[in-house]
This record gives sequence, C-alpha cells and structure tokens, in this order.
Amino acid sequence: MKPLRLPAGNFRVKSTEKGRAIFDQIRKKFIILTPEEWVRQHVVLFLLTQKRIPHNLINVEKQLIIAGTTKRYDIISYNTDGSIHLIVECKAPEIKIDQSVFDQIARYNLALNAKYLMVTNGLEHYFCTMDYENQTYNFIADLPEYVL
Repeated sequence: MKPLRLPAGNFRVKSTEKGRAIFDQIRKKFIILTPEEWVRQHVVLFLLTQKRIPHNLINVEKQLIIAGTTKRYDIISYNTDGSIHLIVECKAPEIKIDQSVFDQIARYNLALNAKYLMVTNGLEHYFCTMDYENQTYNFIADLPEYVL
C-alpha cells in the first residue's frame, strides 16, 4: 500500500480468500484491506498515539440515519459525557478532497453535532471546528490533543 502522511504503524496484515486483510484494533477483527481502509487504520493510530484519544472513546464504521437515508461514518470519537468530539471522513489516497467531501461530512454532522471535523485521504488532511451559531465550519491547522 501507498505510504501516507500519517504516523506509520506496525499493522497486522494477513492473506484471506477475499484478499489481504488488516486488523482493526477498534472493531477487533480483520477487515479487507482497501486503499480507504489503509487510510482509516492510519487515522485511528494517529488519534490514539498523537491526539491521545482513549481507545474506548473511538468508534469505526457505524451506520447512522440522516433524513431517512442510511449512511455510514468512518470514525468518530466521543467525549466522556457521550457527546461527539470528532467525526473523521476518510477517502482513498487517489480521491481528491473537494467540496463534495466537506458537504458529506457536514451532512453527517447534522445528526452527530461534533465539535471537530477531519477530512483526509491520507496525504492531505483538513481539520475544522464547528460554529453552530453561524452554521459554518472554521479551518484549523491541527486537532488539539484530547483532554479528559
């Protein structure tokens, strides 16, 4: 897989009848290794090691319903009170990060109300804070380290 601009990890990878699979330490199972999954696993490592988000406050690839439509977010992290701290949208490295990606994560956030948003293809990363009063997001240079 392509090297990314995220912390390198010592990932467990194995061959299966469906192709190569990578172990997801959050879901505690092997997942087929697609380019997007490669990015997702690197982001999880980044959140755990660089941003110090506790393992038990991270959730990966769960379903949510927005305006009657079923969607699936990539990664979220929670605050200790159960509110959403961060939503992450991961794309494969060859996918360009454009307005449609920000629109996608903004739609997810209508249901989740996160404080922070992150969009990445593993090579480019964008971080935002939410301004709910003005219904906009503001770009920031990096995510702050998680504080309990």
